Order: sequence, then structure tokens, then C-alpha cells
Amino acid sequence: MEIRELAVPDSYALDLVPHGDSRGRFTEWYRADVLAGATGFGLPLAQANHSVSARGVLRGVHFALVPPGQAKYVYCPAGKVLDVIVDIRVGSPTFGVHDSVLLDSEQPRAVYLSEGLGHAFVSLADNSSVTYLVSSGYSPGREFGIHPMDPDLALPWPTDIEFGFSAKDQAAPTLAEAREQGLLPTMEQCAARYAQLRTGG
Repeated sequence: MEIRELAVPDSYALDLVPHGDSRGRFTEWYRADVLAGATGFGLPLAQANHSVSARGVLRGVHFALVPPGQAKYVYCPAGKVLDVIVDIRVGSPTFGVHDSVLLDSEQPRAVYLSEGLGHAFVSLADNSSVTYLVSSGYSPGREFGIHPMDPDLALPWPTDIEFGFSAKDQAAPTLAEAREQGLLPTMEQCAARYAQLRTGG
């Protein structure tokens, strides 16, 4: 397993090593020690989620208020998705910057994003399966979204696909509107949360 930081600080892609023979394939898709070695703290696991999406389904850009925020470790065991991370931390030197990673069951890879970052993905194949570990449980009053087609973000969605959105994602504000409404986490809040995690808090 190899880990590398993405263009959005505090997010990482992990290239996994599948082991296969005539019986099938085995993949070690999460290692707490590898992740902690890169971030300086582990992933406090509060909930595990699983979604199955038709081709073109776009979920996100989602985020949670900090503290505590919601870190995510994302893996695609079947199908293919384009996973996108956005820096939405007000005051971050890379505010508004995004990066993307292709998660493909044929070439296993995972993505980790720290608390305070925005997350979205689009399914590139029917019945794409996404499993993600999260650091805090579902709390609807603390979870928000940014419109995935915000022209100022210019996220790298494929142009040859017909998108499907939830009503909530379709009605989400742009990044600028979310900032004006005071919905976005600040870099100061996130840095304090990361420091707390590094000291075992």
C-alpha cells in the first residue's frame, strides 16, 4: 500500500495491492498504521456507509461542520467512480482548490480526506459500489452541501455522461453562497481539530 498527498492538503490517495490466484482476489483496503503515519493520527471510526449507484449518479459536494467534522476513507469494491475532494476551509491557502482520483475496482485505490474538506463522486458505471468509513455519525443538522456544478469550482466531471442528482444536492448553494451564509468550516477550526486528534483527543 502506497500513500500520497493530493493537491488539497490533508487528503490522500492510497494505491492498494491486490493479490489474486485461481480462487479470486484479496485486497487489504484499509491500514490504520499507514494512514496514521501520513496524518499523525488515526481515523476514529464512528460509522461505515455503503452506496450503490447507477452510471451518472453524482453525490456531493458534501461536508460537515467542524468540530467535530467528518473525515472519510473511501473505497470502491465494485465498478468505477471519479472521486473529488474540494478545499472549502475558509482561510486555507488552497481554498477552492480541488483534486480527483479514479476509484476503480480493477485497479484498487482508496481516498482519505480530513475533517473540513468537501467530498463528491460520480459513478462511471452501473452498480458502482462505494464503501466509506467515517469519523462521526450522521447528523443532519450539521451536514451541508455545495452545488457540484458550481461554475467557479469547475470540477472535472466527465462531459459524456447524463448526471443524476438528489433534490438536496440540486438545491445546494455555490461555494461563494455557502461562504456568505457562514456554513463553511474555517482553517482555524480545522487546524485545532487536527491538533486535538494528534494528541489523542
